Amino acid sequence: MGWKGRELVEKAGLDVEEVLHLLNKAYSDEWLAYYQYWIGAKVVVGIPRHHLQEELIEHANEELDHANRLAERIIQLGGTPVIDPKRWFELSSCGYLVPKDPGVDALLDQNLKGERCAIAVYKKLLDFVKGKDMITGHLIRHILEEEIEHEQDLEDIQNDIAHFRNGSGKK
Repeated sequence: MGWKGRELVEKAGLDVEEVLHLLNKAYSDEWLAYYQYWIGAKVVVGIPRHHLQEELIEHANEELDHANRLAERIIQLGGTPVIDPKRWFELSSCGYLVPKDPGVDALLDQNLKGERCAIAVYKKLLDFVKGKDMITGHLIRHILEEEIEHEQDLEDIQNDIAHFRNGSGKK
């Protein structure tokens, strides 16, 4: 479908190379987010470590699914997903936050920053294709919804921890 998908996007008035560039940037972000969540689940310490591990693994799997869906769309448009992982760091908008402090508070903060960055990236990409490339728009809207859900999940855990600490007389 590569040429047909590309043709439809071109006829809609979009620069296909720019769409591919933006999709590859998001693809790079997703791979880095996947690893950030995955490794965070391995190294996290503190209470509620087990609950946070489960959440981080769930998010990692969803980030990997996002990368897969983005790769499929890139190919549909006649492009090639980034094949050299070194390029992920060059193209990434959100980067990779090394979990130097494996405590639950630090990991939650890092991952919330990552989610907020991803939300901004996908809003920008959605605005770019809006009304012109409905297939990419649908994909990006789906991913954006999941990124917003990730942000909410992490905020909920943060709030639960704060409530527990305050209820225990700790700050």
